[in-house]
Amino acid sequence: MSERPRSRWEEMIEANPEHSVWYAERFRQMAAAGKDLDGEARTIDAFAGRSSRILDAGCGPGRVGGELARRGHTVVGVDIDPYLIEVARQDHPDATWVVGDLSALDLAASGVPEPFDVLVCAGNVLGFLAPGTLAPALAGMRAHLVPGGRAVIGLGAGRGIEFRELLDEAQRAGLATDLLLSTWDLRPFEADSDFLVAVLRAV
Repeated sequence: MSERPRSRWEEMIEANPEHSVWYAERFRQMAAAGKDLDGEARTIDAFAGRSSRILDAGCGPGRVGGELARRGHTVVGVDIDPYLIEVARQDHPDATWVVGDLSALDLAASGVPEPFDVLVCAGNVLGFLAPGTLAPALAGMRAHLVPGGRAVIGLGAGRGIEFRELLDEAQRAGLATDLLLSTWDLRPFEADSDFLVAVLRAV
């Protein structure tokens, strides 16, 4: 069996083992200072029906999924970084947090067999995947959604994945494009936009 390819995030942590600690503390400090960290969660909450099952794909320390759980949704978060998952469990105990690789997503193996109504992938997560694993990551996302469920994915320009590439691979994975936005506060996507929020539908 071939070894799993190392994600860009894992390579970054190997180069700087304190990066995860810094990353988690940065958001804790911003929250303590009263910064608005809930923009993505508000958008997902607007898309989701009440008490939806939501998958936070690449959840990090649980900022988005934790807020969605507080809003009454059943949330499962998955991230490849064990330290960030432990932070999420400490700071947001109302959700379920699982260590896992998005490029080989199999939550049933972690005891979470039920599919999701909505998936959120915020924070340029796809740019931290191992090179060449976008297609299996999107296929795994689709496999964890109910028919007609939505995946809402944020991605900035210059993150190693072109916007067109993301949308084409999503279509091949069974995720049709419903809506393209340039921000999490619902501004329309334009030809010169440097950020994409893609609202995709499982077909």
